[in-house]
Amino acid sequence: MPEIVVKRVYEPYDPEDGYRILVDRLWPRGIKKENLPYDMWAKEVTPSSGLRKWFHSDPEHHWPVFVSHYREELSQSDAVEKLMPLLASYPKITLLYASKNKEQNHALILKDFLDKKMKV
Repeated sequence: MPEIVVKRVYEPYDPEDGYRILVDRLWPRGIKKENLPYDMWAKEVTPSSGLRKWFHSDPEHHWPVFVSHYREELSQSDAVEKLMPLLASYPKITLLYASKNKEQNHALILKDFLDKKMKV
């Protein structure tokens, strides 16, 4: 089972990151595509546009409901199922996200979801 970690996309590249997956629906601000070392952009496993916009309208108060709704989206996602074999082929996966909030962001929810799914 691979180790999955999360990292802000603005943090420096480290060869120890392993397979790097950008998990934001929108390209991170201020970064040119050719300047970001990443192996895959997995837009399909990010929160839906409606859910993302709703959450960002009031992150502090929407967080608990956002977590629940995003987990539900992940549990019904074909993209997650397609991603699982790829994840299993790497010893370390780094999920890259752009959010400034390191404690409340979708990459943490995705990491938890994937960790649990791999243990099944």
